Amino acid sequence: MSIHSHKLSRADALEPLRQGGLPLHLKAEEALRGLMAGSEYAKGGLLPDELTLANRLGVSRGTVRSAILRLVAEGSLERKAGVGTRVVQRSTESAIGAWRSFSREMARQGVDVRMFRLQLRDMPATASVAAALRIPSGTAVQRLDRVRGWDELPVLRSRSWFHPRVRFTTDEQFARPLYDLVAEVSGLNADRASEAFGAEAATAPLAKDLRVPEASPLLLRRHTVFDTLGRPFEFAEVHYVSERFTLTIDFKRESP
Repeated sequence: MSIHSHKLSRADALEPLRQGGLPLHLKAEEALRGLMAGSEYAKGGLLPDELTLANRLGVSRGTVRSAILRLVAEGSLERKAGVGTRVVQRSTESAIGAWRSFSREMARQGVDVRMFRLQLRDMPATASVAAALRIPSGTAVQRLDRVRGWDELPVLRSRSWFHPRVRFTTDEQFARPLYDLVAEVSGLNADRASEAFGAEAATAPLAKDLRVPEASPLLLRRHTVFDTLGRPFEFAEVHYVSERFTLTIDFKRESP
């Protein structure tokens, strides 16, 4: 009689998804993120095929495909015909280091950042916030508003919404870098971010916060920050007074 040893892969530990709560394709996506975090796949191993994953999770193949395509669209997975699906290998922090701490960056330039307004409040997630954080619309989240600047003038207003996994106390003064605080209160570490840039005219509340005429042009920066498992925990909209601030982005050629 011959005995064959078999090493269990992380995929063998996948369990059928339960009904209720989030849609199944989002639950499947979370399960895949957990799978991707394993060294077997994080180092470039091919994920199991759609049918195998569907059987493990107890869902349809279409549900698994929908989850995979979302991960491909955000840049976490890559698919190659005739090869398979694997985790995208990143050699950098996807540029998050450039803005991990706005105050620290300004301090390096000799700029003393001042807080003009700070407000933390509970509110239901709007459709756009819910989509970014992958939670049901109306879920209770914390929203943080910060108006900061220097030379006696506000320069930017950042408005951040946090996943329910992140919960600050009402007396938090946010004197330390934001992502240090997030790690402390939730155990989540910022790993990468998705950025989008645009322009908007100042609404009345923005004009008041930033001390500019209503309808003045503002630079708008939207970003979603993800933890090491690829889960979003912050969605933010930052408005800058372009006459008082120049945002630069440096690119470095990666080795082939």
